[in-house]
Amino acid sequence: MSLNSAPKHIQLAVDLIQLLEENHIEPELALKALEIVSQDCKKKLAEQTQSED
Repeated sequence: MSLNSAPKHIQLAVDLIQLLEENHIEPELALKALEIVSQDCKKKLAEQTQSED
């Protein structure tokens, strides 16, 4: 399977990994940052779901 035909979330994950690696981001720092991003996305998703009700 080529990356172009992969699901969008896989394409985004590959792009993020490449960005982190190219900028020499330490894995521990990346995980801490991604945890914040995850929390923010979950909050936005919950808000979006509530506004649809």
